[in-house]
Amino acid sequence: MSRLENAILAVVEVFEEYAGRDDKKQQLSNAELEELLKKELSNPEFKSKIDPGEVDEVMNMLDKNHDGQVNFREFSMCIATLARGYYKKRNGKGKGKGKDKDNE
Repeated sequence: MSRLENAILAVVEVFEEYAGRDDKKQQLSNAELEELLKKELSNPEFKSKIDPGEVDEVMNMLDKNHDGQVNFREFSMCIATLARGYYKKRNGKGKGKGKDKDNE
């Protein structure tokens, strides 16, 4: 498999692993999300983006439909946000031509 295919597979597998720990297999609860963030975001560059100690705040940020659970769509949006943040940090904010969102 390609690197991108492996990355996609990893995102899906991590979500399923943590979401599958209670009776709602398609959703992350606060406890599951907290465990996922603590165990899976160990690199300081990512840890600084989301503080696992503030799970309620993270849950509110991710839980767009306010049902108290994070579904895969909400989780994947979080992963995309982390990827954009890492990209910006790695390449320096505002580098390159035009500072519009299309260059991200």
